[in-house]
Amino acid sequence: MSLRNVAIIAHVDHGKTTLVDQLFRQSGTFRDNQRVEERAMDSNDLEKERGITILAKPTSVDWTPPGSDESIRINIVDTPGHADFGGEVERILSMVDGVVLLVDSSEGAMPQTKFVTGKALALGLKPIVVVNKVDRADARIQEVLDEVFDLFVSLDANDEQLDFPVLYASGRNGYASTDMDAREGTLIPMFETIVNHVPAPKVEVEDVPFTFLVTLLDRDNFLGRILTGRVNSGTVKLNQAIHALDADGNIVETGRASKIMSFRGLDRVPVEEAKAGDIISLAGLAVATVANTIADTSVSEPLKAQPIDPPTLSMRFAVNDSPMAGREGSKVTSRMIRDRLMREAESNVAVKVTESDDRDSFEVAGRGELQLGVLIETMRREGFELGISRPRVLFGEDEDGKKTEPYETVIIDVDEEYSGTVVEKMNLRKAEMTDMRPSGGGKTRITFSAPSRGMIGYHGEFLSDTRGTGIMNRLFEKYGPHKGKIEGRKNGVLISNGAGEAQGYALGPLEERGILFVGHGEALYEGMIIGENAKTDDLEVNPMKAKQLTNFRASGGKDDAIRLTPPKKMTLEQAIAYIDDDEMVEVTPKSIRLRKRYLDPNERKRAARSKAA
Repeated sequence: MSLRNVAIIAHVDHGKTTLVDQLFRQSGTFRDNQRVEERAMDSNDLEKERGITILAKPTSVDWTPPGSDESIRINIVDTPGHADFGGEVERILSMVDGVVLLVDSSEGAMPQTKFVTGKALALGLKPIVVVNKVDRADARIQEVLDEVFDLFVSLDANDEQLDFPVLYASGRNGYASTDMDAREGTLIPMFETIVNHVPAPKVEVEDVPFTFLVTLLDRDNFLGRILTGRVNSGTVKLNQAIHALDADGNIVETGRASKIMSFRGLDRVPVEEAKAGDIISLAGLAVATVANTIADTSVSEPLKAQPIDPPTLSMRFAVNDSPMAGREGSKVTSRMIRDRLMREAESNVAVKVTESDDRDSFEVAGRGELQLGVLIETMRREGFELGISRPRVLFGEDEDGKKTEPYETVIIDVDEEYSGTVVEKMNLRKAEMTDMRPSGGGKTRITFSAPSRGMIGYHGEFLSDTRGTGIMNRLFEKYGPHKGKIEGRKNGVLISNGAGEAQGYALGPLEERGILFVGHGEALYEGMIIGENAKTDDLEVNPMKAKQLTNFRASGGKDDAIRLTPPKKMTLEQAIAYIDDDEMVEVTPKSIRLRKRYLDPNERKRAARSKAA
């Protein structure tokens, strides 16, 4: 059977996963009457809720060309479109021989597309461009194609890569065509283009030993560690003796291939053997990890692995030590947190975990707020309780010993009336505008080069400033010169001065002081943040004061029912972005609370004095 390995690259929300669903249906992978969830490739709960792809997943379709008896297997890898999960992308591209670049007919090539496409072109992969959602009312197909061509030129594509085939498609309606004006049909032109333009794997099968580079790692309760990647050379058979080599050629461990699985549609199917070019999953080794070479025991040279971009942001994950610890979660000890974080670092090469001296907290470094936010949300759902610190960027040094910091390319699409506010706010965050142009439909596209430090916590404010209509995309750009002090949050917070239940009688007058985060009847503890102060300093308040019951009645209708404004409830990402350096987010399976790092007011004063000194 002939074979093609292809990755699909697209920006968040450009319709990649929907298109793959249609490829499944039209290749006969799913029966016509089979009930399949929409966006079947986004199988993780968080992926379904957020509508983004977080984990790269290989899958395959068997397609028989019209008039032929022999089917062709197309292995498709669905890649994350978000730069925070770029650690996945870089490794995945080493498994494939071609890429399908999917762009929205209105939005065009976006920064995340640029990130992954740059990696693909550098590896010499040939692109197929698919302009998706051509039936949109605001489609600007020719302009988008020109943008893609300019993008390829700016990424140093060679002549062969610039001579790319183009398809015009609607993933939702299940058609693709080489004709820009077609508005119906099937995906046969897409299957034909992939088969004709993506080369079959160039591999040696006969008379060479088996080698395989691990690109993905996950776990199975029955099989243990499952390693996924592409067979580079030779053949592997069930129960064959194999060993794992690290990047320097040292033997990590020796074992047997106890299970070999190939991808059929969305399922992993056990097979007796796999040949060079196949994308497979392998079980039987207990220590081998991502970027290791798995090979026949006669092999001593490791395969070259793709280097991974360094983490740019870190957070402190601590044991939850609040007075309410252990009420909601089942996993609260430092040992449990440590084991879980080490497992994450093992399978996700973009995450680095270091243990603190007190052994009760861990420094977790990653690519961005979204990636670490997804990790915290996943752990929370698994029953963990955590105390999370404010994110901080990881600084570097240049050749002259001067401090450097990570910069991001920030692309903002915004209605023209809000562009002035956005530019002003970005300037305060030490961002430099590099481009500004109208993008049609009364919108403006503004590009900035901004220090990552300044972007922490800006997204919520940005949505408020643009009345929810603005779209912001961020991408790691470089390490550049340190920009000096950047103003943080301007307002102070309201802090509870004791433990108990919040009372409406006390909260009413406190509303005049600022914005409340808690409502009547909520359990509070000393040092917990219950709201934002309208002034710049922190204020300790008593939100638990109840009305004294006496026989006297107030005159003038003062006993009327208290009407409270609904409290402001923050999502996990908003809470992490909101807190200051001396604050933490308490994350439990059911609650997200803000608190001061030191709950005791005297300890807080001592810490503030020593910081000032």
